[in-house]
Amino acid sequence: MALAVLPLALCGLMPAARADATLDRIRERGKITIGVIVNGNSAFGSVDPATGKPVGFNPELARKIASELAVQVELVPVLPTNRVQFLQQGKVDLLVASMLLTPERTALLDYVPTPYYRNGGTAIFLKRTGIRRWEDLRGKSVCLSQGSSYAKPLAGTYGAELKGFKGMAESLLALRGGASCVAAVHESLTLNQLVARDPEWRDYAVLSEEVDPAPQVAWVRKGEKDTAAAVDRVLQRLHGSGWLVGLEARLDLVPRSPLLVQLQQQYGGKP
Repeated sequence: MALAVLPLALCGLMPAARADATLDRIRERGKITIGVIVNGNSAFGSVDPATGKPVGFNPELARKIASELAVQVELVPVLPTNRVQFLQQGKVDLLVASMLLTPERTALLDYVPTPYYRNGGTAIFLKRTGIRRWEDLRGKSVCLSQGSSYAKPLAGTYGAELKGFKGMAESLLALRGGASCVAAVHESLTLNQLVARDPEWRDYAVLSEEVDPAPQVAWVRKGEKDTAAAVDRVLQRLHGSGWLVGLEARLDLVPRSPLLVQLQQQYGGKP
């Protein structure tokens, strides 16, 4: 019965003409492969030690996208160092992987127009270092993930000396070691939750001002407009129904994102 229903469900997402290669493949397999960030303590994606499965905002959203498309899902863990390559090489059909919308990335990939979150980066550092603003990082060593969009403003605007690591977990470990860097820069949501909730980080502080805030969007390969359009319709429904606002609340992500409330109202939901 399921095999008879899936193609019909997907037909509602397809234009009359032949779709792009990825959407055709999703329809034929009855499955979508989605790359998700699983990066240490990230609120957007990590690995549940009890089950070994990806958990967090991005994995939950990826599963919901597949459900709305009426197909099965395979979640593929990715890192900032390899997520673009995984998409370009066809290892995944879609990225829901904490990737901010930047001109550099749109030169390489296409994206789903409707964002699913918005955030920027912040710096975490020992309170005793005396860091109070981004300008205080000039000439200092700063840890971050390789491929991070925060590298450009940190080096160009604030004159920090950058040290790239495989992911957030490795970067934060280097910060705690004390020898590699005086601060680490990653997504503000996760770092704010670390200093507020984790006793191991009680001696650390974060900057209140974000660097390079931008929308988080899902990404597809260049030219795959039909795949992007199908996922875009799903995201608009999820915003309008309040599902994304509910996910944020269920995962207790703070501070809450004003963008989610705005998009819920825009696409027909109630605040």
